[in-house]
Amino acid sequence: MPAWADFEREAPELAVAARSFLDAHVHKTLATIRADGSPRISGTELNFQGDDVWIGSMLDAYKARDLQRDPRYAVHSGSDSPPDWKGDAKFSGVAHELTDEETIRDVNGPEHVGKSHLFRLDIELVSVVHMNDAGDRIIVETWKPGAGVSRIERD
Repeated sequence: MPAWADFEREAPELAVAARSFLDAHVHKTLATIRADGSPRISGTELNFQGDDVWIGSMLDAYKARDLQRDPRYAVHSGSDSPPDWKGDAKFSGVAHELTDEETIRDVNGPEHVGKSHLFRLDIELVSVVHMNDAGDRIIVETWKPGAGVSRIERD
């Protein structure tokens, strides 16, 4: 499963755009799947470190339990309200929990060892939605591993 760095290598311009929208807001929205199959959204923060993107969670939080049971996720950047909206980014894939103390210490810091969950997010799809330069059409750019970038425009 591709890491964030794989996306950056395959689609560098789209990766820069995605990071700019993801970095524009501290809090993101994480979608997970509840035990009954219904969706759950939770606030989260992202940590880009090394080749990967990571999320943490308080110990035994619902979103962590969801990811332990079914590791599929989706993340949405924050979004400004019109007319200030310039675009946003989304990505999805599979989360992998890491429980070894060394990794938790390296990624989240020693104060989080034994007190939180840590998940590395593998990437299956990245999408950036933004306005064209004229501001009259929406552009949707999507990347999938090995398939490159696709682009559509909408009125």
